[in-house]
This record gives sequence, C-alpha cells and structure tokens, in this order.
Amino acid sequence: MGRPAIGITAALEHARWTVWEDVVALSPRSYARAVQRAGGVALLLPPDPGAEDDPGSLCERMDALLLSGGADVDPSMYGAERHPATQETWPERDRFEITLARAALAREMPVLGICRGMQLLNVALGGTLVQHLPDVIGSQAHRYRAGEFGEHEVRLEPGSLAARAVGAERTLVRSHHHQGAGRLGAGLVASGWSVDDDVVEAIELPGERFALGVLWHPEEDERSRVVAALVEAARAPVGERR
Repeated sequence: MGRPAIGITAALEHARWTVWEDVVALSPRSYARAVQRAGGVALLLPPDPGAEDDPGSLCERMDALLLSGGADVDPSMYGAERHPATQETWPERDRFEITLARAALAREMPVLGICRGMQLLNVALGGTLVQHLPDVIGSQAHRYRAGEFGEHEVRLEPGSLAARAVGAERTLVRSHHHQGAGRLGAGLVASGWSVDDDVVEAIELPGERFALGVLWHPEEDERSRVVAALVEAARAPVGERR
C-alpha cells in the first residue's frame, strides 16, 4: 500500500489576508504536518452539502478520517439550549462532519477526533456536551488564556486504544478548550481523564478498528504518537480489528 490518504475536516472562519476579508475553509498546518510525518497524505475536507446525502462517495477517496478542532458544536445538534458561553457556531460544518463520521464508522474506517473532533464524535453517536466546563470544575484550567495552549497531565485506561496510541498510561498534553463530553454516545466508553479534575479526556469505541477521540491537541506536539497511530491504522486491511 502507498501513502494512506487521511481526510482532515476543515474549519469555517472569518479571515482577513492582504486586501481580502471573507469566510474561509482552513486548517492549522500542524494537522497536515503530523499526518505527513507519519507517512500519510493529508486531504482537506471543507463542509460539503452534497456529501451529506452521499457520504460514501467521499469516504471512498480516503483511508482514515481526522475530525479536527475549531468552533463549538451547535447545541441544536444534541438537543440542548445554547449556553451564554457557547461561541459562534457553524451548523453546516456540524451536519457535514456528523454525517461523515457516521459513514466512516459504518465502513470500519479509522477515525480520530481531536478536541472539538472528540466532542463531534460523541454527538454523532447520540451523546451530549458540557457547554462550559468552568461551570462544572470551577476553574479555567483547560483554557487558561485564549489563543495559547496550556499543559496538564492525563491518565489513560490501561490496555485502552488511547493508551496504545499514546504509548503510555500517563501523558502531558497540550490543551485549549472550554467544552467537554456530557452523556456518552452509543457504544462509547471513557478511556482518559485529566489528573487534576477528572474531566473526560479520551473516548473510544471498543472492538472497532480504530475509533478514538482525544480532548487535547496531539498535532501540536511533535513527540506525540497519536496521529501516527491513526495513519498506522489506515494502512491495515479493512476488517482488521484492534
């Protein structure tokens, strides 16, 4: 097999560059670099209304799916009222990624959700979100300063996919979020927790080929093995279980 193609979902954001100001589909370069370092080809996936009706045709073009970080998931996607701290949302991105995640899982395609992507994976399987973690944990520990990654330690369930992907049962992670998993979606189990406050930091689907969500940002840490684990899973034949 050649270099596996890893689809990376793109954010929608307002942006300004040179003389232009517009809504753009973008992805921090760190995602692509992490995939490329692991020997994969990075494919950017902007929201596509056509793919909502036929996600399979898009899945055929890639070997694994990386659900990236970005804006808050719209609360309407999991039947909740909007919290005052929930920021600008992009429902078209949510709908596209929920449809794509479900299609990828149905095909036993490896799926990795990062930060918002972990939250999106949970919502795609019927789960809910905590819209503002400081209301629950009483601190801004997971997004101490806007625009800067903080660090904290995470403990991982021994023998879990999360622990295998990380290569350890405890790890220091880079973090920037204010939301987290609420009720877990169908089949999902928690497999990682923040050492300081027990916030769920990793979720996974046991028995599946590779279905993992992490609340931290492994793409921002060149030492992290998590994205490489996704690329490695994409090389394995379809139907092979981990």
